[in-house]
Amino acid sequence: MAARATRAGRGRAVPPARRGATAPSGRARPADRPLAGRTIVVTRARDQAGGFAARLRRAGAHVLEAPAIEIVAPRSFAPVDRALARIGDYRLLILTSVNGVGRFLDRMRTRRIDIRTLAGLDIVAIGPATAAALEERGLRVAGVPDDFRAEGLVDLLGGRDLKGARILLPRAAAARELLVRALRRRGARVDVVTVYRAVASSAGFAAVRAALRAGGIDLVTFASSSTAAHFTARFHAADRRRLRRVPVAVIGPITAATARRLGFRIAVQPREYTIPALAAAIVRRLGGRAIRAPRPGRPVW
Repeated sequence: MAARATRAGRGRAVPPARRGATAPSGRARPADRPLAGRTIVVTRARDQAGGFAARLRRAGAHVLEAPAIEIVAPRSFAPVDRALARIGDYRLLILTSVNGVGRFLDRMRTRRIDIRTLAGLDIVAIGPATAAALEERGLRVAGVPDDFRAEGLVDLLGGRDLKGARILLPRAAAARELLVRALRRRGARVDVVTVYRAVASSAGFAAVRAALRAGGIDLVTFASSSTAAHFTARFHAADRRRLRRVPVAVIGPITAATARRLGFRIAVQPREYTIPALAAAIVRRLGGRAIRAPRPGRPVW
């Protein structure tokens, strides 16, 4: 399988920011704290937000953590357990998120199924962070696409004969169907099993609403379509109008499309669809100058 070996990049460490320090309006920010004076909202699930928020804080930002979603168990583990009972029948295992990796392997452990039973499968990861999560558990990743989304997985598997092949796809309860449809059109037998759900969370909402009404938010970040939708749904009409005037940063084109449908304009979107790349793009975009949401269709990279 032709694939690009890759891992999630690490941002360059910068000295910790002093609490409460801000850059006076119109003045250049220190090179080691380019986000000083900026207030950025991080909407990732709490158990995933830490690294992203820490990168922004090290660059000097004041971060408001307001997880729009909480990751919880599926309504039933029965489909997952049936798939695990016949794990040896599958030729390919596709993981499309770090959450999916953790929840799937945790279920294997709960069912006392040796992780070495996966050795006979080709394991494909949607991106470097997902691949790293698998490798940390001692699993070999056969392929990672160059384009870290469903379309990239379709391209990656384009040269394989999938007719009659059994493929296991553990994922969230709500997800795009593009990959499943593409694989089934090529004759694969795809079993989709839910290993987690993303449900709405209200944590941190009061602080964000207060800052929004005071005009004190410089940027809102979305790392998935579900976070964008759930976060926006928290607000009543008047606050939602205020929210849509705030520039947003998105991790990739799928999330960008969702954000635009919700009425946002995209100010930051990295070329690589990873959290380190998103953090770096925010630093480049906001560091030392004012940010305004660009005209629709013109994201600033």
